[in-house]
Amino acid sequence: MAGLTQFGNDLYTGVKSIDFIKRRRLWYLISGLAVIVSVVLPTLVLPSVGRGFQFGIEFTGGSEFTVSGSSRYADDELAKQAVQSVTGPSVEPLIARVGQTGVRIQTSQLDPTGGATTNSDRVAEALATAYGVPYPGDDERGVSSSFIGPTWGADISGSAIRGLVIFLVLVAVVMAVYFRTWKMSVAGLIALFHDLIITAGVYGIIGFEITPAAVIGFLTILGYSLYDTVVVFDKIRENTSSMGEHPSRTFSETVNLAVNQTLVRSINTSIVGLLPIASILFIGTTLLGAGTLRDISLALFIGIIVGTYSTVFIAAPLYVDLRSTEPRVKALDRRALEARAHA
Repeated sequence: MAGLTQFGNDLYTGVKSIDFIKRRRLWYLISGLAVIVSVVLPTLVLPSVGRGFQFGIEFTGGSEFTVSGSSRYADDELAKQAVQSVTGPSVEPLIARVGQTGVRIQTSQLDPTGGATTNSDRVAEALATAYGVPYPGDDERGVSSSFIGPTWGADISGSAIRGLVIFLVLVAVVMAVYFRTWKMSVAGLIALFHDLIITAGVYGIIGFEITPAAVIGFLTILGYSLYDTVVVFDKIRENTSSMGEHPSRTFSETVNLAVNQTLVRSINTSIVGLLPIASILFIGTTLLGAGTLRDISLALFIGIIVGTYSTVFIAAPLYVDLRSTEPRVKALDRRALEARAHA
């Protein structure tokens, strides 16, 4: 512990330094490959094998059945056979555990009132027979069904997109006003998009369902990533504004010092945030079978890791690149190098 404290002090004072800025081309390459994989795999490669982005029925519309109080809840094949005995093999149900003795089955849109082969009542009856529970059921045992139309799903999707756009616009304006430069705002927004794309890509690669709870998790990620970015940028502004006309470090070295000075804080904040989220993810997925807890906690778990990475390896280096062509920055760098050579 004492060694870690001393290491943090050495980073803050500049006795030791990790050169993040100098290697920024490598970080850009790694991040670019991660973004490409996050987009290409779920959209072009995995759909051919039945994987990729899986949107919940809240977005696409569909029918949902919940089986409660069955001793056979662990057998997913029963649910699949029961559904396809009515709908045929063309309908592939999405099956998940709910709690200790529950099963949730989601399908594409079925006719809620009638129809030759797509009657939701017949599917519910088949599920009740397969799992040995009554239909309709009560609060503790049986099969319950619900129906979500595509119009409602479209409204939810539209609301999520509008919320994201409004959030990003406000973030851009607030950062530009607070830091008095649009270049920090641009660097921060690029880091936010980087976090969103990779987190969503992991969802698609793993095959986890994208639900409203997951969208809430995505938006929460943006807030966390923005907080970490603002902390680092605030230190960068403090260091660069005190460079003076005869600096001892170049602009990129001054930014790198700020990143090193806030590195331990970023890591500690991430670890403190990840520990309870990992607990929620484990409890929600393994013990309770609560899909909402799993969706939110998974998005947060991935997002915090990616958000911490993007602040150090994307946002700060991008800010250096955006300002490296300014005449004043070039002049300060020249004076710093001349003073160093003279010394």
